[in-house]
Amino acid sequence: MSRSIVRQSKFRHVFGQNVKAEQGYDDIRVSKVTWDSSFCAVNPKFLAVIVESSGGGAFLVLPISKTGRVDKNYPLVVGHSGPVLDIDWCPHDDNILASCSEDCTAMVWQIPDHVLTRPVTDPVVVLEGHSKRVGIVTWHPTARNILLTAGSDNLVIIWNVGTGEPLISMDDHPDLIYSISWNRNGSLFCTTCKDRRLRVCDPRKREVVAERLAPHEGIRPMRAIFTRDGNIFTTGFTRMSQRELGLWDPTNFEEPIALLELDTSNGVLLPYYDADANMVYLCGKGDSSIRYFEITDEPPYVHYLSTFSSKEPQRGMGFMPKRGVDVSKCEIARLFKLLDKKCEPITMTVPRKSDLFQDDLYPDTAGPEPAMEPEEWLDGRDEDPILVSLRDGYVPPKSRELKVAKKNVLDSRPTTRRSMSVLDTNSLPVSYARENTPSGGLVRISASRRL
Repeated sequence: MSRSIVRQSKFRHVFGQNVKAEQGYDDIRVSKVTWDSSFCAVNPKFLAVIVESSGGGAFLVLPISKTGRVDKNYPLVVGHSGPVLDIDWCPHDDNILASCSEDCTAMVWQIPDHVLTRPVTDPVVVLEGHSKRVGIVTWHPTARNILLTAGSDNLVIIWNVGTGEPLISMDDHPDLIYSISWNRNGSLFCTTCKDRRLRVCDPRKREVVAERLAPHEGIRPMRAIFTRDGNIFTTGFTRMSQRELGLWDPTNFEEPIALLELDTSNGVLLPYYDADANMVYLCGKGDSSIRYFEITDEPPYVHYLSTFSSKEPQRGMGFMPKRGVDVSKCEIARLFKLLDKKCEPITMTVPRKSDLFQDDLYPDTAGPEPAMEPEEWLDGRDEDPILVSLRDGYVPPKSRELKVAKKNVLDSRPTTRRSMSVLDTNSLPVSYARENTPSGGLVRISASRRL
């Protein structure tokens, strides 16, 4: 009986391709901040890029369809008083974006559907709880309005942005946090830290449920993401500064499921995970290539597929959610590569002859509806994402008004960082406090505009 030598996989022949020049985004002044974030966030409606700006931090938000040269006077989203370090689109509302900055705050913004005609300066809510710069911001995958931030004060804070309140604060990390990733249903998150430990945290119990010292022996920064099966995929460096990737079972951290050396380079590998295809795309800052791998249940568990190479090194990368890809062209992923002055979309395609919808390439994927409310998640409920079919393509819904919070955001106003000595807002009627307090922070939020 003959045995097949070549591994069977529908993703073996995935190939990457640059879009035409006129379908890119030109004249974007990408931020030069020395921070290992992706500088880019994308969803089916918008492309957001952290850019250079004077007098604080700013980022650019473009409709996906607005390709070509970007006018140098195109309005920006400005509000942070320090450089913006990370941005993330809400998975449950394509018009809601979170940002964090060196000014020790995180902000949540509502972006209008129409092309901007003037700068966006008023966030929906300002989240103030960190004492040092905030470097990571990431939304909960299934619960509405739950946002996680992590700062250089080594704190992890989970917020309900519908009320502007911190729900959970964890101080289990003794050093700088490099990365944070939620698992599929948002019951746990994993972190990598400068103390060389990989941790799995249960935020509602406020405890670290598993940890591993030095999954990669090098001292350079690590990254970790949860896979759909509950395993953890990591990137890091060996003791000899070779880049390395690993796959771990958090219930048994003693030995890795897989450990693979790649090459010798200084750039931190940023992993982007496609849960539907169980594929990982590795993009190194300063690299001019994107490697992609498939994770399976068969040894060696992490299978190298191919490499997409181009001429210019990347400054950052954005990863389109699966509902934003073009199913008519068998496109399974789209990445947005940031260069010094522009952004180039890269499509990842499975070659197929048929023009029909390919069921095997497009299982139902996470849709834009949250599976539960913040209070339900806080009470211990877990739900997987609500799935939608891509058979007829995905049409983004129109902008939705943010829900009014029953709790007054002004009541939770912290007294630090902004001088409020001239007015005690808690002693004033709400209407008076909104109209007569100095501008800045949460006091600028009117009741009609809260989440």
